[in-house]
Amino acid sequence: MKAEETWKYIHAERAEMTETLASLSPDQWAASSWCDGWSVQVTAGHILAAAEQTPLSFYRKMIAAGFRFNVFADRDARQLAAVGPEELVRRLRARTSTTNHPPAPVMAMLGEIVVHGEDIRRPLGLAHQSPEAALVALADSYRKTNLLIGAKRRSAGLRLRATDVAWVRGEGPEVAGPLISLIVAMAGRKGAQSDLTGDGVSTFAGRL
Repeated sequence: MKAEETWKYIHAERAEMTETLASLSPDQWAASSWCDGWSVQVTAGHILAAAEQTPLSFYRKMIAAGFRFNVFADRDARQLAAVGPEELVRRLRARTSTTNHPPAPVMAMLGEIVVHGEDIRRPLGLAHQSPEAALVALADSYRKTNLLIGAKRRSAGLRLRATDVAWVRGEGPEVAGPLISLIVAMAGRKGAQSDLTGDGVSTFAGRL
């Protein structure tokens, strides 16, 4: 998928995430997300951090964190979360047309908003359907890289089959489920296990 098309999906997903966040109650903002140790509000801070990031700011903050990515990401997310729900919504809404990003592939930015969108919506019981083309491109990308989230390692030696779209990749014991559930599982989300079936699920689950 070309970068221009990927940005189109990123912007659409950010716009929909903005509307989701704008509709949340105080209790929902304080609820736990699927990101370990992060509330919905902190996860929203992380989404905004990625959307506002530039290569220069990324490197400055990584240096300040001693090149420990998890420390950098956690610190950045919590600092931005502290601005509060209203400001988080306002600033994310301003990022539905911009194309700045950290030193990472544009497809990684699509993964950021799709996966973290699920991290917020799923524990709150909120439904969302991303475009099939965006999910297929993201799933194909995740299977080929271990960048930050280790998706290639988790899916190695398994046959992944989507049950809602025509997408099958890999060879080996099968793991089947909705494509978005396969994606968030490749990203390491244990909460997606209940959506998956097949003789490869136990192997897959052991890698989460």
